Amino acid sequence: MSRRDKSDSRLALRVLLGTSALVALLVALLVLAAAVSLPGLSEWVSVTFDDGIGLKYAALAAAIVSVVVSIIFALTAGEGLIGELQFMIPGFFLFFVFFWLMLAWIF
Repeated sequence: MSRRDKSDSRLALRVLLGTSALVALLVALLVLAAAVSLPGLSEWVSVTFDDGIGLKYAALAAAIVSVVVSIIFALTAGEGLIGELQFMIPGFFLFFVFFWLMLAWIF
């Protein structure tokens, strides 16, 4: 190994160690910030989402999510808009009922 290769190797090692130390410091700061702000954040979440969205808004959200998921499934299936229609219609209603009740229950 030449003198230039050793110098480049040491420089690369210093850059690696410096970058690793900086990343470790940033991760430690993020963990500390999360630990400090978690009680206030959890209180805000419990106050904000306490009432729930109800069945009416859950049905609206479930219809939108079901249509989007059904369209994605149809487009990725290739000939889904024509060949898979007999499976898409019942699938849509199953998605709708599932998302509707889960959204109303969770939120």
